Amino acid sequence: MLQAKPEQARGFYWKVAMSALVAGALSACASGTLPPASTADQSIGSMQSYKLGAGDKLRVITFGHEDLSKEFLVSDSGMISFPLVGQVKAAGLTLDQFQGNLATALKNGGFVVNPNVSVEVIEYRPFYILGEVQKPGAYPYQAGLTALNAIATAGGLTYRANKRKLFVRRADSTQEVEIAVTAATPVFPGDTVRIGERVF
Repeated sequence: MLQAKPEQARGFYWKVAMSALVAGALSACASGTLPPASTADQSIGSMQSYKLGAGDKLRVITFGHEDLSKEFLVSDSGMISFPLVGQVKAAGLTLDQFQGNLATALKNGGFVVNPNVSVEVIEYRPFYILGEVQKPGAYPYQAGLTALNAIATAGGLTYRANKRKLFVRRADSTQEVEIAVTAATPVFPGDTVRIGERVF
């Protein structure tokens, strides 16, 4: 009787394990159970270049100036109202860009000689999920959010849902893109996720 080589056996069991993992994740979405967040490189890289938008809550620290260290909410117009400086644009900028612009405004206005400013997002704007989920709507964003997490947060899929693909409109885009549902599909603040119907 022929026996499989060790390398062939390991390859077979690896394929079986990966298939079980993906099946389990989709099953969790259907039941509403929240799977663990992904730490995929794609998600991490995109968040590093994340552009601020309306609804983001920021903490600004101006070292040595407690009166210029506060929390701010980016308004619907994409601005924050900063002491002394006034309206400062935040929407569409990365944290580094906004931080630099704020420091420049403080210096050029003669308010701080050598401003040392630090900015962080303490609460991201929500994401939206629509279509064939149990509870469509807006939900708070959590770091490392994936499409599977988003579906589970919305109570899982309906029986009509297409479990293989979904549609995403990124916060900085007007176009909806069709993508496959995997455990590593990232969702970012302000994104709109739509689950379509499957073909019966």
